[in-house]
Amino acid sequence: MKHITFHLDFISPYAYLAFEHLPEALQGLSYSVRYQPVLLGAIVQHHGQLAPAQIPAKRAWTYRHVLWLGHAHGIPIDLPASHPYDPLPHLRLALATTHDGAINRHVAELIFRDVWRGGAEATDAARLAALSARLPQVRDGHGDAARAQLRANTEQAIAAGVFGVPAFEFDGRLFWGFDGLAMLRAALENDAWFDGPQWDEADRRPSLLRSNRPIPAS
Repeated sequence: MKHITFHLDFISPYAYLAFEHLPEALQGLSYSVRYQPVLLGAIVQHHGQLAPAQIPAKRAWTYRHVLWLGHAHGIPIDLPASHPYDPLPHLRLALATTHDGAINRHVAELIFRDVWRGGAEATDAARLAALSARLPQVRDGHGDAARAQLRANTEQAIAAGVFGVPAFEFDGRLFWGFDGLAMLRAALENDAWFDGPQWDEADRRPSLLRSNRPIPAS
């Protein structure tokens, strides 16, 4: 059996879509998944990036794109009443159900669907309380253990090269995004492409751009 680590943050619609599509995308393969919540905002900040929602045109495209992907793949999706929002309550609730930083698929499903179905306010206090009551063995979701585990998960993801979510680790390789699922499947199936030079040599070329220097218009 092959093992995948799925780095996720419930704030990401692409992570939700990838979560829902994963069983279909990998149908017929033997694998296990470690679902590992991370704080996307901290990862983006570490890499000196702006989140998509911080760029107005990209924010608009993202919402249209994820709604289209849901439609195209038959995945129910409704945008929350407000987005982006603070994902920490959901992340800490999730990690309050485990002792090793990984959550089971049932917990991930309950939280993802609470956020991305129905179009309600994701962080409404009453809804969070109701969600907490549906989760198994929830300890103090605002406690030090959950906070520390989220920090550890995020640091581990950054060390592994994660720059966004959804991100999938398999066999020392990292696959990013909803559309990375097809590539992940190929790797799981031992596609010979991964034994050739394309993977290892793709980034072995110099960049002519200096860090933080704008690209000239002409």
